[in-house]
Amino acid sequence: MTDHVPPLARTAVIVVAAGSGTRLAAGAPKAFVPLAGRTILQHALDGVFAAAPAQVILVVPAGREAEAAAMADGRPVRVVAGGDTRQQSVAAGVAALADDVDTVLVHDAARALTPPAQFAAVADAVAPGVGVIPALPVVDTLKRVHDGVVVAPVERAELAAAQTPQGFPRAELEAAYAQAAERGVEYTDDAALFAAAGGAVHHVLGSDEAFKITTPHDLERARMIIDNASVPALGQARRPVAGAVVPRIGIGTDVHAFAGGGTLRLAGLDWPGEPALEGHSDGDAVAHAIVDALLGAAGLGDIGQHFGTAHPEYAGAHGDVFLARTAEILAEAGYAIGNVSVQFQGNRPRFSARRDEAQRVLSAALGGAPVAVSATTTDGLGFPGRGEGIAVTAVALVHPIAHG
Repeated sequence: MTDHVPPLARTAVIVVAAGSGTRLAAGAPKAFVPLAGRTILQHALDGVFAAAPAQVILVVPAGREAEAAAMADGRPVRVVAGGDTRQQSVAAGVAALADDVDTVLVHDAARALTPPAQFAAVADAVAPGVGVIPALPVVDTLKRVHDGVVVAPVERAELAAAQTPQGFPRAELEAAYAQAAERGVEYTDDAALFAAAGGAVHHVLGSDEAFKITTPHDLERARMIIDNASVPALGQARRPVAGAVVPRIGIGTDVHAFAGGGTLRLAGLDWPGEPALEGHSDGDAVAHAIVDALLGAAGLGDIGQHFGTAHPEYAGAHGDVFLARTAEILAEAGYAIGNVSVQFQGNRPRFSARRDEAQRVLSAALGGAPVAVSATTTDGLGFPGRGEGIAVTAVALVHPIAHG
């Protein structure tokens, strides 16, 4: 978020942060949800201020103005309370514009990783009678459906996915908002409102990083991008440096007590006749230790962050689900798995006869990465020696995927 761009003279950015964040289900308005040690709003403001606009206006839920002002971290902002709808919230921001502003950018705080250059590109393209949106081409195959039945294909060449900030000449945006209020019409975004008032809307190329944080998966994606940006081996584009394949090593441990009932799940296998291990999911301590080792090697957090009790969708899930998702997380972050070595300590189960089977299952869950599993006892020492549970240590090697 440190791209160098010229200051946006006579330009204001209205940051809309008044959404409830219902789909994110994080227990707070979306912009106030934690993301990599800060809030979504704070990350959004980093990009906004790096673009150096003449004025920044925050529109936040009523009653949270002081909290939002503190999130500016001492940078100059004007904070206003939003309304019941997005359109009402933006209108409150428009009403707070400084007298010397003649270009207005309206930006969703939920697009927290938007590059500063995107603000500059939009502002530069705004002209009298012309509003501007950043947009990306639609790459998915699209279908029109009715009552669950596909009725026709949709030509995607004519479609684009809109992002923010959306930019407008100030006087015409104010007139468009006044007209919408007079007519009592609500629009899906500012570009639609501007167009309804007779303005033309053009577009510039958007950015993959300007995605909107709407769901828990989006939040995880943003967290991974931020984590990757802090890794020295990664480049300015938050991807591995081309040709840089220096391996990284991680260690994971896990400990579970025997629950006394059920069937043991360990190393990706069921062990009939052996008592189950206690745990949030299936208690597969081998799989869980591998997950921690892989995430730690890539600098992507730990198992609790991605699969813990805050993620009820993983309650009761088998370890191979965790492993497969972890492999996806690493791939999305630009890492390939080299190999994994794991050892568990315990008096039971008797492992050697099923070693090859376990290694095949674990490797398959990781997309074919080599996995070696060994087992040992502790000669009666400690809780594993007393038969109270199992302790596991895993070591994983990953490396950035070279590009170019």
